[in-house]
Amino acid sequence: MLGFVFGLNARLGRLHFFLASVALAIVMTAICFAIAMAVLRDTSPGMIRTEDLTKSWATIAAIAFFGLATFTLQSMRIRDIGWDPVCVIPAWLALTIVDLLVASRFPAWAIGQEHQGTIVGALVNLALVLALTFWPSGGNQGSYGQGSCGTPEPPRSSARSSLSNDRLARISQGTPRPNWS
Repeated sequence: MLGFVFGLNARLGRLHFFLASVALAIVMTAICFAIAMAVLRDTSPGMIRTEDLTKSWATIAAIAFFGLATFTLQSMRIRDIGWDPVCVIPAWLALTIVDLLVASRFPAWAIGQEHQGTIVGALVNLALVLALTFWPSGGNQGSYGQGSCGTPEPPRSSARSSLSNDRLARISQGTPRPNWS
C-alpha cells in the first residue's frame, strides 16, 4: 500500500521527471509567495522576524508537502532507472546526514561559512541529481532489474505473482513461492 502512495512501485521517465520537477518548483514558489504575502499583510515589513515565517503552520505544511512530493518524484524516477528506491533513498539520506555531521564537526572541511556540507557530499548529490535527470530508463519489465539492493532478482513463476510478495521474499532472503494456478 505505501509503495503506491509514495511512488515506490511506480515509474517516471526522464522527460516526465524533469517536467514534474519544474511544475513542483513553480507550485512551491507560488506557495512561498502566498505565505510571504500573508505575513506581510499582518506585519509591517520592518517588523518581520525569521520566526514569523518559520514557525507558522502554513510554512510547516509547505515543507511537508514539498518533502513528500520530492520523495515521491525521486522514488518513481529511481524505479524507472532500474534501481530499488527502498535502498537508494535511505542511503542518500544517510550520506546527507553523515555529510552534515562531518561539516559541523570539522568546519575546515565545509564548503564555506554559510554551507553545512562538504565538497564530497555536494559532488555525490550532484551526481545523483544528474543521474535522476539524464540516466536512461531501465527495461520495460514491471519492476527494477536487480533485486533488493543489488542482489539478482529471482525469476517469477507466473504473471500473477505480486511485486510486494517478491520484494518481501527478497528482503527476508527467501525465494517467492511459485504460483502454480
